[in-house]
Amino acid sequence: MFTAFLDSSLTSGVVPITVGILCVAALVAVLLRRRARRWIAIYCAAGAAGAAIGFALAWYLGDVKNDFGITLAFSTRAWFALGCAGAAVALATLWRARPWRVVVGVASIALFALVASVGINSTIGEYPTVADALGLARVHTLHLTKHAHIEAQARTVLPLWQQWQPPADMPKVGTVGTAVIPATASHFAARSAVVYLPPAALVKDPPALPVMIFLGGQPGSPQTVVESGQMPEILNAFAAAHNGLAPIVVMPDQLGASAANPMCLNSSLGQVQTYLTVDVPNWIKAHLDVLSGRDNWTIGGFSEGGTCSIQLGTRFRSMFGSIDDISGQVAPFNGSIAHTIRAGFGGSVSAYRADTAVALLAAGAPFSTTLGIFTVGQNDAKYGPDTAVVEKAAVAAGMTVHEFVSPGTGHDWYTEQYGVRQSLPVLAVLWGLSS
Repeated sequence: MFTAFLDSSLTSGVVPITVGILCVAALVAVLLRRRARRWIAIYCAAGAAGAAIGFALAWYLGDVKNDFGITLAFSTRAWFALGCAGAAVALATLWRARPWRVVVGVASIALFALVASVGINSTIGEYPTVADALGLARVHTLHLTKHAHIEAQARTVLPLWQQWQPPADMPKVGTVGTAVIPATASHFAARSAVVYLPPAALVKDPPALPVMIFLGGQPGSPQTVVESGQMPEILNAFAAAHNGLAPIVVMPDQLGASAANPMCLNSSLGQVQTYLTVDVPNWIKAHLDVLSGRDNWTIGGFSEGGTCSIQLGTRFRSMFGSIDDISGQVAPFNGSIAHTIRAGFGGSVSAYRADTAVALLAAGAPFSTTLGIFTVGQNDAKYGPDTAVVEKAAVAAGMTVHEFVSPGTGHDWYTEQYGVRQSLPVLAVLWGLSS
């Protein structure tokens, strides 16, 4: 029963509904008092003031301080306002209240904070389940066994989807686990990576498979891609429709810490570029049954990870034949442009400009053998324009481009999930996993 509770959704279903009902009940309890008419004006004024404070708080944290790294959607701001309005009303009811009403009022404030948090979470999809919100990691260490393959046999005549015959004992779903990728060349202090192996990779004699290196956003971790990004669920659904075939997905840590942002560069902030293009690929080849050749290797990511994908995909085209950029930026960014240039580029404005997506695409053109996939949320007012700029530059550079717009979402994990779902069928053709 406790496991079922931990797996309960925080974005829909029983938990959000229950929190909402408790919040309404608490509001009714604190408002019901003798001579209620005398207090109506006070309650209304308190609620209006609280809502104004909530909107102002969302503006200050989101637009002024940029604590979230995104432009908050109106629905998110509304939840801020609702929570603060409810808390303000509850505070107003404490005036000249009996002891039991004080207890109910204080409890109501906590409930209003909770319902606002649940509402905000439902708009961005940061914590899909109770376990995710509590930080209870459900991804365990992965034990890997690399098999001896003669890879030339895998793709000599027919694509893999035409050759592959799944054995009767193949698992129905893939597996996911953590793995330590040593920073031998880069010495970057990375956290453990997360690896997804599809059902086809779990049989006794697995085929060599394509690989996607996927990077999450900042703040975050590889675990966040699994939990908030729902990567295993999306990949398992794809594999179920393709006889167990799906890419092996490696989710390394490009941040070093949740709040850090070394921007996928080699700089005083860390040798992240070397980690992602030397250490990670070397580990993948040594431990996983993957196909060689750039067409079988994809670099992708969401938000800051999307920015990294266009940086690395253009700089290392001999390694990556495709780029999956979901809500990425037009340029690396850490705090401010001035701080970005100082911390990431040693104060060199020219070096910074050369590492923007538009400059990298123009400098490396033509990219006629590279596939680029760009996804953005329909309501993403901040990164939507960035994606449009990068996509236009990719087309101008000769890249084969696919664009997807996630309906009704912003710069959130729903957009990331939509982007992965839409990109997999496109990439599968390049990988030889489908026709």
